[in-house]
Amino acid sequence: MQDVECRQPHGKKVPTIVEQSRPLPVTSDEPLLRTAFKHSASALKADGVPFALGGGYALWVHGGPEPIHDVDLVVAETDVEVAANSLAAAGLEVERPPEDWLFKAYYYKDGAEEAAEEPALVDVLHRLGGIPVIAALLDTALEEEVLGVRIPVLPPTPIMIAKLLSLSEHYCDFAPLLLVVRAVREQLDWAEIRRATRDEPFAEAFLLLVERLGIATHF
Repeated sequence: MQDVECRQPHGKKVPTIVEQSRPLPVTSDEPLLRTAFKHSASALKADGVPFALGGGYALWVHGGPEPIHDVDLVVAETDVEVAANSLAAAGLEVERPPEDWLFKAYYYKDGAEEAAEEPALVDVLHRLGGIPVIAALLDTALEEEVLGVRIPVLPPTPIMIAKLLSLSEHYCDFAPLLLVVRAVREQLDWAEIRRATRDEPFAEAFLLLVERLGIATHF
């Protein structure tokens, strides 16, 4: 699996500094990733940390397919430490990878790190497409009820821009992007996407493809 925001593979744990406290147990049969989403979002909300749902789960709210690999939460770059402390206090294992645009938080089933099941991964992003997240971006999020939790959800356009800016020679898989844009195409600001990704050849190639396929009108 590829991290679309910064051209890095993710989903694998790396040796990092760890901050943690005892996790709360999973109390239902729902998918662990859903539980991790609700637990982490509720923690940030309760602690008053400004954030928004991003990535695949935000696109799912807007009509895209439900993600199965991770949850993306977005915070301002100035709030990274308070967000990390909030999630660690809520029982997630917080790790600082070498990349300087996110940190990772792992949610373990039944609160046991030695459990056979892999933990659910929550990526907390403070840069999208290499651009620091600021309050103005978070302010574009609209509050939605997601799996019983009312939280701010980013609109699909900035998420798609970040995904397109991540395309490179090392990762240029259009298939999952096509699946998403077919689902949310009427909610996308195609002119803004074109403007934000100009001079990016892989993004331009994708935009040409969606135009030729009739997914998007002429820009």
